[in-house]
Amino acid sequence: MEKSFQIDKNLLIAIKASLDAGDEIMKIYEQDFDFELKSDFSPLTVADRNANEIINKYLLKTNIPIISEENAQLDYSIRRKWDSCWIVDPLDGTKEFIKRNGEFTVNIALIENGVPILGVVYVPVEKKLYYADVNEGVACLTAIDSNIKEPSELVKKSTLLKRNKLVSKDKIRIVASRSHLNDETKEFIKNIESNNKKVEIVSKGSSLKFCIVAEGKADIYPRFAPTMEWDTAAAHAICKAVGISITNNKTNKELTYNKEELLNPYFICM
Repeated sequence: MEKSFQIDKNLLIAIKASLDAGDEIMKIYEQDFDFELKSDFSPLTVADRNANEIINKYLLKTNIPIISEENAQLDYSIRRKWDSCWIVDPLDGTKEFIKRNGEFTVNIALIENGVPILGVVYVPVEKKLYYADVNEGVACLTAIDSNIKEPSELVKKSTLLKRNKLVSKDKIRIVASRSHLNDETKEFIKNIESNNKKVEIVSKGSSLKFCIVAEGKADIYPRFAPTMEWDTAAAHAICKAVGISITNNKTNKELTYNKEELLNPYFICM
């Protein structure tokens, strides 16, 4: 790595939690498994539950409160008193998990006063780890293998992500579904094309949508459909550390976390 970087102790805990959760997810992924539908009709598997249990065991030791998709949500009258909290999606992309296309992730973020300061996105199938310390201005990507035993080795084998630049002024790579573009996204693309820009659609599942923007493999990720805070917090930290903003589509203000309503507004990552 080009930049000297000491891993924050909480970031290290999040990394270890994500790797162990990923191992458990892969055990289930490689077997036959069933799933059920939650009250919002989103799917839930035993992998979601088991990964959540593993992550909670790690994070509870930090004495920092946890917001997880698979935990019971506390009332805002309690949460509003928190200066810091973890935000977790133990298996982001359960639909991708069920389809067995590999595009699912483990997401863990540390939030301070509504802002993501640490983030981990782990891709278990590819054994690929994104991690970031926003205050240090460092975001990294590394391949996990059995030879990595110590945090210092992890850093040495990591690639430093740099601020994304447009590959072409004439072509914009937009992260979206190739087959399911809603009207708002179609209008967004139409407006770009009206400025004599060619649009290339880049498709990815889960929080990988943000990560490919942070890597420079896409330019813009517009999201005009519902997401929850745990869907975005960890990848937001990755993007933020390399200078990429994720802003409310209407107010142009950066997304914040541990809000009274955990539903995100529509946003643009660019």
